[in-house]
Amino acid sequence: MTSNDITLASAVDQLAALKERSVSAVELLDAHVARHEQLHSSINAVVTLDLDRARATANAIDDARARGDVLHSLAGLPMTVKDALATAGVRSTGGAIELVDHVPDADADVVAAVRAAGAVVWGKSNLPRWSGDIQARNPMFGATNNPWDVTRGPGGSSGGAAAGVATGMTPLEIGTDIGGSIRLPAHFSGVCGHKPSYGIVSQRGYIDRWPTAKVDADINGVGPLARRVDDLELLLDVLVRPDRTIDSVRGSGTSLRVAAWLDDPACPLNADVAAVLETAVGAIESSGINVDRTARPDHPFTDVFSIGLPLLMATLSPGRTDAEFDDLTARRSDPDPTMRMRASGSTMSHREWVYLAEQREVRRDNWARFFTHHDVLLAPVAFSTAFAHVEEGNLYTRRLPGDHGDRPYAELLSWTVQFGYVHLPSTVVPAGWTPSGLPVGIQIIGPYLGDRTTLEFARVVESITGGWRVPPVV
Repeated sequence: MTSNDITLASAVDQLAALKERSVSAVELLDAHVARHEQLHSSINAVVTLDLDRARATANAIDDARARGDVLHSLAGLPMTVKDALATAGVRSTGGAIELVDHVPDADADVVAAVRAAGAVVWGKSNLPRWSGDIQARNPMFGATNNPWDVTRGPGGSSGGAAAGVATGMTPLEIGTDIGGSIRLPAHFSGVCGHKPSYGIVSQRGYIDRWPTAKVDADINGVGPLARRVDDLELLLDVLVRPDRTIDSVRGSGTSLRVAAWLDDPACPLNADVAAVLETAVGAIESSGINVDRTARPDHPFTDVFSIGLPLLMATLSPGRTDAEFDDLTARRSDPDPTMRMRASGSTMSHREWVYLAEQREVRRDNWARFFTHHDVLLAPVAFSTAFAHVEEGNLYTRRLPGDHGDRPYAELLSWTVQFGYVHLPSTVVPAGWTPSGLPVGIQIIGPYLGDRTTLEFARVVESITGGWRVPPVV
């Protein structure tokens, strides 16, 4: 491989090249940094660099390999991490201007884990303030652009992560996902992403407010982004907490029992998204796999609006300033239903939260019963493809045009929160591209702790649809 080619190879293949000594860790790092330099002005994915320490680490790994030392699973692999994760000795902002000069003394647990596995962490990827938007934009670093159309965003909040992976700046990334912040960027940017089962990956060192939280955020998951499904599992194995165990895969990919929930009147898809998903699922069926298109849990889609999204708002509430919280309290009876949900959820009492959490447990039981009859569920990630950059307004005031009229921007979260608030694992892989050349992802959801099963079927989908493609900007 040339240095240009190797940055587009899978993480598994890059690690093989390192082991074979056809490339050194220093050469591999330099190739990825060169890719970043080539594309930074057009994409703006990696916004803080730590190159001196990265090169020292890469040199040390090359020396250890030359001595014949036993090395760990990611030894010599360059990678970046989302700027919502504390990184010792490196500016770590969470996208908030208040932390523009914040340099932590310690790594987030997941950053420490990849370092211990031998990864060469060389940069931090862009995101919105406190990871709270479906774009990757903030006043310090500006906006990240989509590598399939630079007039659009790559999604958020792990948008810099997804754009960096898509373009070969990094083979692996660590993102975070409460409302879809791994899955939406994977969908919009044409890469793979995995939101783990809740609780199996440590959140310690996640920067979603200041002071940094000492307890795990409800619903949130820290997980991998990559160009290939095998790479997702490679990184997930490093990230899973040593005191947690995930279930074994339920069977080989083609033997799994598959259901599909491809659209719903409560959140209808744009025609171009629906067409790509229909083609992908049709191809899965044509391969000989039976897909049950009628199976549903014992609760309606609309529960996401009355239970899931309010619980999400409650989780995000500690990141609000006092002034923002007071304003939301005053808007609990706002005539706009989206704003009213946001205000009520963000300011709910503990009593209200407990009631919703109990309702969530009923829905989790429903899903557990569903997954006694099925192993995976296929579903959309969002009703639209990547949208044009939006500067004015916020997550709750913006609207997006579409086939079903102007819709609340926050409705983009509906298909991801649907499965996230009940703590289920979800893997996203590219399902295909629209006629206009924009990627569409598909979610593969499984039972709680069924992460290996969703990844197993994601490999099947990837083999049928072709998976990641090189974007035109490269």
